Amino acid sequence: MSDLSRRIAGLVLLGAALALPLALEDFWLQLGLFVMATMVGAVGLTLLVGVAGQLSLGHAAFAAIGAYVYVWATSEATPTLAGAGLPAVAGLVLAVAMAALIGLLFSPVASRLRGIYLGLATLGLVFVVRHLLLNLDDWTGGFTGRSVEPFTIAGFSFSNRDPDYLAVAGVEFEGLHRLWYLFLVLTLLACWLGANLRTSRTGRAWANVRDSETAAAAMGIAVARHKASAFVVSSGYAGLAGAMLALAYGRLAPDVFTLLVSVDFLVMIVIGGLGSIGGAMVGALFVTALPLVLTQYSDVLPFLAAPGSGGLDPATLSRMLYGLAIIAVLVFLRGGLAGAFRRLRGGNAPTAASGAPDDTGGTPPTPPTDPDHPVGAQPVSSKETAR
Repeated sequence: MSDLSRRIAGLVLLGAALALPLALEDFWLQLGLFVMATMVGAVGLTLLVGVAGQLSLGHAAFAAIGAYVYVWATSEATPTLAGAGLPAVAGLVLAVAMAALIGLLFSPVASRLRGIYLGLATLGLVFVVRHLLLNLDDWTGGFTGRSVEPFTIAGFSFSNRDPDYLAVAGVEFEGLHRLWYLFLVLTLLACWLGANLRTSRTGRAWANVRDSETAAAAMGIAVARHKASAFVVSSGYAGLAGAMLALAYGRLAPDVFTLLVSVDFLVMIVIGGLGSIGGAMVGALFVTALPLVLTQYSDVLPFLAAPGSGGLDPATLSRMLYGLAIIAVLVFLRGGLAGAFRRLRGGNAPTAASGAPDDTGGTPPTPPTDPDHPVGAQPVSSKETAR
């Protein structure tokens, strides 16, 4: 696919995303908010796992930190709950910064562990954060949670709580419509930043560390520092996703951020294709939308039973389909959906060359090098990836 074709396809998708709120019902608008929020989290995780090669099962913990920090920052203090009363934009920035800061504090552990050991260490974060959410009642509201303040910019409300009247083409824009466009902007910015990070000097250093820490260190790359930076970036993405989920839900409770959420994020990037920004977005769409759509139409699908009735309910069917999708990807589509798309458009099979995966799950071609310096034996002057 040529660059012109990609741009045209991107403009068509953007136009559709801008026009959809004019025709969608509230259920689909709410579904779109959840999908866009999880897309942001999935992009952050694919940078960490797919590009930098670090396994994490703690994405839900950082999303919870971002969500609750946003709620605390934007809420007014009451006799029973703490709050800073900051503007919504400041609360959003603080949520991302705090999640990234916690990721930075955890990065010494992340830089010393790898594989399943790092995964188990991050798994512990989920249980620690959940314990804090249940017991810090003054900050989190405990088991019952706390409500989320409407997002406002310069007095303009993005909520159904007393919103300013706004109509476009005869369609009144209520809270869900406004949040749709806010989330669309945040999602596009997050994906644009992720795509640029993946192809930047830092992204190439992450990929070199993923492929071989020993070779990366020999090339002059600060392995520990780049592993820590990947973890910090991914944590910040999770914090933004958590704040967006808080706005989409309207009320937070600890049960929103369980271990299953971390597993879902991993499923998203595996199905979409590790290291692929577009694949992470498609995986987030599949994993997030499937159970909600099945639940919405469970009364007209004869093979589905009501939740709790003992039959095949929408949640169980969704998990079964996730499992089948993962097996199909691992057996038939090693590059995920992004890799399958790459093969359909006539690309070459992924190679083992060092470098960050391209946006379709493959690997970019290795640039030509001087014959005196073949690939894999580059001189120390290639430190550009470490600075």
